[in-house]
Amino acid sequence: MRDDSEVAGDGETEIRPSPVFRASDAGEPPASELIEAMVEELEQFYGRIDKPGMPSATVADFRPPSGVCLVGWLDDQALCVGAVKRLGDGLAEIKRMYVAPAGRSRGLARALLSALEDAARDLGYSRVRLDTGPRQPHARALYLSAGYREIADYNDNPAASFWGEKPLQGI
Repeated sequence: MRDDSEVAGDGETEIRPSPVFRASDAGEPPASELIEAMVEELEQFYGRIDKPGMPSATVADFRPPSGVCLVGWLDDQALCVGAVKRLGDGLAEIKRMYVAPAGRSRGLARALLSALEDAARDLGYSRVRLDTGPRQPHARALYLSAGYREIADYNDNPAASFWGEKPLQGI
């Protein structure tokens, strides 16, 4: 069982509600709106990440039977998104992880990552990979703390500086 509590500065324990993750079409709101917000936010660092020459992250990549897009809901508000796509036999990639500003510092990124790993496992994948750029140190720290080990560049992403892989247990 995951502990969603946090000790507040006054010694009281604050209970954080858990998000609900729902499979969604990446090409339809709210998933498409959250993905576009992520692309726009990252544009200041890397330029558009959805342009030709970047690793594939299309709506079709994120559809069954080999992919999925999840939207995280909290208090009836869509606050985060992420997707899984197939890379090869038994190997998936986590893409387009994003938490809207209103959802930050609430544990949503870690919960989303865990939900995406569960979804990849449910799709039959035994390993997942992901990447992140140099201007996203919090993402890199999250991935390392969640058990990803650094690997060599596997997707020629010019915006990435960290590539990670994690085996999924319980297949």
